[in-house]
Amino acid sequence: MSSSQFRMLSGFNHNLKHKGKTYHIQTEDGGRQNPMIITHIFLGGVILSTVRTPYDDLLSLPDWEESLRARMKVQHLDEVRSLFSGTFDSQVEDAAKDD
Repeated sequence: MSSSQFRMLSGFNHNLKHKGKTYHIQTEDGGRQNPMIITHIFLGGVILSTVRTPYDDLLSLPDWEESLRARMKVQHLDEVRSLFSGTFDSQVEDAAKDD
């Protein structure tokens, strides 16, 4: 097997402030052997959300890495938008009540 079969694209990582809290959003490539785009939203080390999207449909394309990079960016930005639209606000508030 060639090393390109195991190579993964580097992902995206951002620390973003929303309503006084710092969230970490991370998007990564599972690699050709596990063709999955995985995005996590963390708050204080706790995963609030995980989105997994398979990309095996891209592997037969000659420019599959470029297509994958674009798809990863879209998924990452969708989760950033979800955070700022308030999607996780009630989940965070409920967790704070349990403390």
